[in-house]
Amino acid sequence: MSWPVAELDAVRRLGVLAAALPGAFFAETVVDAPFEDVWAVAADLEGELPRLLRNVRSVRVVGEGEHVVADITGYFRLRDRFDVVLRPGWCVMQGRRVVGGMAAVPEGSGTRFAFLGGLRGPGTRAAAPLLRRVGRPVGRGLLERLRERASPVS
Repeated sequence: MSWPVAELDAVRRLGVLAAALPGAFFAETVVDAPFEDVWAVAADLEGELPRLLRNVRSVRVVGEGEHVVADITGYFRLRDRFDVVLRPGWCVMQGRRVVGGMAAVPEGSGTRFAFLGGLRGPGTRAAAPLLRRVGRPVGRGLLERLRERASPVS
């Protein structure tokens, strides 16, 4: 017997990933801008990620295609190399200590966009409630900055 499987869009898949990762936080919004404009901002890791995430100082992407490496330098002694899967509407970045992701899907005349952030390593499961609580404002801030960068100026 086969069970019907509902296909999850990219934003829902990112939500499932966030739910499976201890201590990960997930933030979602609808941006009043076309998918292409929103994803152009999100996918520009070198130019836009430091603007979207305040704790990131610089990003250097090495390689081409949908599997690349990103060397990310941040404030608070963050320096890590991330394996990145980047394709239209989907980005997952995994480093030694941090995991992050972004997803977007068209929704009406706008775009539904989500962000995932989380820590990896010992103690993450025990600290999960605190990490989620601390991460929520980070996610809300990123979504607001993305909305400002991707939305047309009125």
